[in-house]
Amino acid sequence: QVQLVESGGGLVQAGGSLRLSCAASGIIFSLNDMGWYRQAPGKQRELVAQITSGGSTNYVDSVKGRFTISRDGARNTVYLQMNSLKPEDTAVYYCNRITRVLSGYASWGQGTQVTVSS
Repeated sequence: QVQLVESGGGLVQAGGSLRLSCAASGIIFSLNDMGWYRQAPGKQRELVAQITSGGSTNYVDSVKGRFTISRDGARNTVYLQMNSLKPEDTAVYYCNRITRVLSGYASWGQGTQVTVSS
């Protein structure tokens, strides 16, 4: 059974930092491209950062230079370091397998709430 458990969210002031974690089980973690997604109230879920099985990364323009995605194969965990947070980063953050999301068959965990106050 696939499980993706996100943690690390919270309330932070603008300009602050948070580090999100996503612990994966039930998958061959090392073979999967992973992504961090977010969904703000009233908006569609968007992919904000992705990391391939080989460690290549890509980011949506709005977070470039502020967010860093990384992965630890020994812990089956993917991280999102978020710096210089802005109120518009407020959302529920989720992780998932990129290909699974693209297939339309992804299931989602509970996510972790990030709230940035101005």
